[in-house]
Amino acid sequence: MASSTVRPTSQDRPEKPEGDDVARRLLDSAAVLAYDPAIEVDWDTPLDRDFHGASPEWCSLYGTSYWQELTDAQRKELTRQEAASVASTGIWFEMILQQMVLRDVYAKDPTSDEVQWALTEIAEECRHSIMFARGAEKLGAPPYRPHRFAVELGRVFKTVAFGEAAYAAILVAEEVLDVMQRDWMRDERVVPFVRTINNIHVVEESRHMKFARDQTTKRMAGTGRVRRQINALVIAIASYVIVTSMVNRKVYANAGLDEKRALAEAKANEHHKSMMRSSCSGLMEFLASSRLLTKPALAFYKRANLI
Repeated sequence: MASSTVRPTSQDRPEKPEGDDVARRLLDSAAVLAYDPAIEVDWDTPLDRDFHGASPEWCSLYGTSYWQELTDAQRKELTRQEAASVASTGIWFEMILQQMVLRDVYAKDPTSDEVQWALTEIAEECRHSIMFARGAEKLGAPPYRPHRFAVELGRVFKTVAFGEAAYAAILVAEEVLDVMQRDWMRDERVVPFVRTINNIHVVEESRHMKFARDQTTKRMAGTGRVRRQINALVIAIASYVIVTSMVNRKVYANAGLDEKRALAEAKANEHHKSMMRSSCSGLMEFLASSRLLTKPALAFYKRANLI
């Protein structure tokens, strides 16, 4: 008799609807490759201030005249503060994401792979949020929060967004983070515990992005022109708010810089704009193929330097 503790293989499972194929594969992946940040991340070793918090090339001031004036210690402190700000923004959006996904599967068949994957994704996002919070604290940063207006917009968005609007917005936030974190996790100039955090997030978010792409494609099938136009604009506005909230203006003062000057130079920094655009090239191709790059939407992506 087979032990009740033996994990069933895919051949042992009852047949599920064809639409569950992606969710089934993601569940299998999560069963094999998942992390517990409480164990995987070195939380005990004191912060080594000889390291950056993120790859310097991703810093909002990299390439500016102000950056050239900074000491090595100031540059490292700024990247640590910016990494903590990005993490804090990630927590904010992951809380929005969790509510949207949970609302989407509410009252659906809990035995379906799609619902079980959605619950698995929410569980992973909960762990990520705790991991980001502990990481930001270890970097010596305060709890950065988006501007009040962004917080209130997020409150509305998580309540009313559904279907392709919810999943495409999730995809935008995750894709932008994914590209920069892939650079950070490979960069030996970045403090080791942050590299571990980034590696965990990249591996697990790759599943979330696959699900978001699949759901966006499915929800867009047969969508009428009016709904497509409205949701394309909603997704673009949400993307603009998320991306422009990543680096809190207080990071500059907390790193010992002139906040007013730093803000002005960061806003005009063509290098950083180029980095953002390059990180989103694949994402924009997907949105275009999904017919979600309408003229009004493009205006917001351009303002956010995503295209």
